Parts: sequence; C-alpha cells; structure tokens
Amino acid sequence: MGNSAGRSDFEWVYTDQPHTQRRKEMLAKYPAIKALMRPDPHIKWTVTGMVLAQLLACWLARGLAWRWLFFWAYAFGGCVNHSLTLAIHDISHNTAFGTGRAACNRWFAIFANLPIGLPYAASFKKYHVDHHRYLGGDGLDVDVPTRFEGWLFCTPARKLLWLVLQPFFYSLRPLCVHPKAVTRMELCNALVQLAADATIYALWGLKPMVYLLASSLLGLGLHPISGHFVAEHYMFLKGHETYSYYGPLNWITFNVGYHMEHHDFPSIPGCNLPLVRKIAPEYYDHLPQHHSWVKVLWDFVFDDSLGPFARVKRVCKLAENRL
Repeated sequence: MGNSAGRSDFEWVYTDQPHTQRRKEMLAKYPAIKALMRPDPHIKWTVTGMVLAQLLACWLARGLAWRWLFFWAYAFGGCVNHSLTLAIHDISHNTAFGTGRAACNRWFAIFANLPIGLPYAASFKKYHVDHHRYLGGDGLDVDVPTRFEGWLFCTPARKLLWLVLQPFFYSLRPLCVHPKAVTRMELCNALVQLAADATIYALWGLKPMVYLLASSLLGLGLHPISGHFVAEHYMFLKGHETYSYYGPLNWITFNVGYHMEHHDFPSIPGCNLPLVRKIAPEYYDHLPQHHSWVKVLWDFVFDDSLGPFARVKRVCKLAENRL
C-alpha cells in the first residue's frame, strides 16, 4: 500500500467477499462443521456472572476516590464491559438459545447490555447483519470508516485520537452512513437500560454510574482489547481484508479473534470457532494473522501505510430478502 498521508481513498475491489465461496467449499469437504452450528451452552452463565460482577463493582465504587474509580474502570470494568459487547456480538448470531428462539436471544442481549450504561444491543444486531452480508459494502457496511475519518485521521497523533474516540465513531457512524428506522426492540432496549441506570443511581448515587460509563468509554477506546477493532478488517497486507488473532485475549473475548473463521461461519458460536480451524487447518494456517492486539494498535498509529482508509470497499447490490 501507498503512504497513508498521500492516500485519498479506500482499496476498491470488484470481486465478491471471499467468505461465501470458502464456506461452500469447506462445508462440501468437511460436513462435520455443520455440527458446530449449535448454541453455546455456557454463554448464558458467563454473561450473567459478568453482569453480577459489574453490579458488585458498582456497589464497591460508591466510596472510591475519583482517581481510583477511573483506574478500576479502565483496568477491570473496561475489560468486562468490552467483553460484554463481544458477548452481545455472539448473541446477535443467536448463539445463546439457538435460531429457533430469536426473541430469547434478543432479550438476553439486552440483559448483557445493562452494565454498558447506554442502549447498544438492539442497534448492534440491526447493523451487524449488514456487516456480514455486505462486507466492505459502500454505504451498507457501517464498520468501514467514512471518508471524513480517512481524510482527518492520517497522522500518528490524529490516529491515536481516533482510537481513543472509537466508541463515538462506532455509535454515530451508522446514523450518518446508513440511517435506519428505530425498531420496537431498540425502544425496549432504551427503556430497560434507562430503568436500570435510574435504579443504580437511586440506590448508590453518581459514582457507580460514572464507573459504568467510564468502563465502556475507556474499555472500547485506547485499550488492549480494542486492538480487535483494527485487527479484524484493516488491510495490513494488500489483498487481505479479514484477519484472525489466536492469542490469549480470546479467552476473555468469546474468541472474537477467530475472525476469519467467524465470517466463514457466522452461525457457529465463538466457543466452537477453534474447532473450525482444527478441522480444516489448510484453510487458515497459511493466511496472514495477528499475534498481538497491542502491536496492532502500535502499528496502526505509527505505520504510514495504515489508517482509516486502509479498508477494502466494494459496491454491493442490496439484497431483496432483508433480515
């Protein structure tokens, strides 16, 4: 790739995303992969434990000095809340209760949303479908930065600021790129979240609410786990638009690092994605992969060939059978 300082556009391609064809090939060669498309039996209990842990942390935060509140919001709460957003990602694929109980999955995602402090789960699902169906699709995949982001955040200092502000870009970008009508589930999500926030504030005061919001904003900003935002689809090597990471942070992120495998088989829960690679290693072992999300963030900031423009984009035809 050329120098990002002189780069004025994305990497436009005129081919379909690679995951669709690879999925067909792999299922034909390894039909046993279909058996992995089943609910995760543990995610319900893991998520419940994380929500309760954050409620306990809220209670403990009542008497913390502000400096310690923000320290623990970054060091502990940031990990938990970021992990909860990745649980919501997994649940958006109906991995908690299966495809036959879609409503249960949606309501459980709203429960997982509670410690995040702001309603997120229902809106995420609405747009995440498009990310898989129209990967890199111009005006459809809101995971891709806008031209404004690519133009403005092109120096190390600005790219660092862009990483810090990731929660704001991820929440506001869909409204600018591909606005959609508000759904009934989003209204429910907002009402449940508002009721939970009001209850926490009434019981324990301001500091627990600041702790939860700081956990989300700091944990989704410049944080080691946030390396996955950049690692997944930014073009570190020309011609490659999706990358996996097989390191230890997968243990607390529902295996979101297995991202090549996830896009090949979105209906397989994170707990089973390592088995996909184990069954069909020849499809993954030779592909470029990341070994450290912290290094991903470092390279993104200081490598001139990387920036918000380092994404593959394609023109996609809108599917008629919208989900």
